[in-house]
Amino acid sequence: MLNAGQAVIMAIGLTVTMLLAGSGIANGTMSVGDLVMVNAYLIQLYMPLNILGFAYREIKQGLTDMEQMFTLLDVPREVEDKPGAPALAAGPGELRFEDVRFGYRPDRVILKGVSFVVPPGRTLAVVGPTGAGKSTISRLLFRFYDATGGRVLLDGQDVRDVTQESLRHAIGVVPQDTVLFNDTIRYNIAYGRPGATDEEVEQAARLAQVHDFVVRLPEGYATRVGERGLKLSGGEKQRVAIARTILKNPRVLILDEATSALDTRTEQEIQAALRDISRDRTTLVIAHRLSTVVEADEILVLQDGLVAERGNHGSLIAKGGLYAEMWRRQSEAVAAAEAAAAAQAAADLDRPRRREEALER
Repeated sequence: MLNAGQAVIMAIGLTVTMLLAGSGIANGTMSVGDLVMVNAYLIQLYMPLNILGFAYREIKQGLTDMEQMFTLLDVPREVEDKPGAPALAAGPGELRFEDVRFGYRPDRVILKGVSFVVPPGRTLAVVGPTGAGKSTISRLLFRFYDATGGRVLLDGQDVRDVTQESLRHAIGVVPQDTVLFNDTIRYNIAYGRPGATDEEVEQAARLAQVHDFVVRLPEGYATRVGERGLKLSGGEKQRVAIARTILKNPRVLILDEATSALDTRTEQEIQAALRDISRDRTTLVIAHRLSTVVEADEILVLQDGLVAERGNHGSLIAKGGLYAEMWRRQSEAVAAAEAAAAAQAAADLDRPRRREEALER
């Protein structure tokens, strides 16, 4: 309304003034030079007024944004460090959950006494139906929430007794939905450890099997990835996320559905990179696709917030329980998808032959 009002007033003023000046020229009381001078005066008058209106609008919007920012800053944190909490001490990376209980609401309990140990350098996979509490385990480890019962220990230290900054510095995550900024590939990888040198960034990219792809780009590591990485494919974004985690060099690695949104070929390539970075590193794998956890040292099957089964892939299949049933269903779904793809490919190949036969007839 401000812009429209200004434009209307200035247009009316300019029209009326020009009509008066034109009338003065017709009556002989003004010259053509007077008309030009009046027009110049008008331009010098309404241009600053237009800028003033723009400044008013920007100042008002800025004050509104500041008010929202201060309102957000006044919101109390859900998880606070204890007064004088120390930083997480260095250690090999042993992860331990002791009878952990948690619910996002008192009437909706998610974990009902989960216990497990991940020795340093070993891999534990957590699988189970949707809503069983798989992702909640990683949120408690990151201390986005505090457990309502039991303890979460990293190298023998309760995560509630150390600072959140030091805890999260020791943990790296490769998420399902990779967050990339509208900046260069180098910036997005270096986000894992700000201040890393270009050589360290490129070494991390090599380990994540993304370096060769980047150097083939016209601008190399200076290539901008677009908003949320829209200029990269799903597999390329995941490799950038892996490179970022490698650069961070955490003692505990969390793979949270890291390949669930990828096709089979890309998944196999990403899995190879993940195996390399998880070697000799404590790794927690949260997965829905069971083919990604076959090589885990131990598999934890959650159901309704409880540990229903545990063991390696072979022992769980032999047991014939919940894990074996999930494996059977996923195997059948994969086989059906492959059969449908093969049938479609055969139909595509056969279509030109049938067209030629129809033309002959």
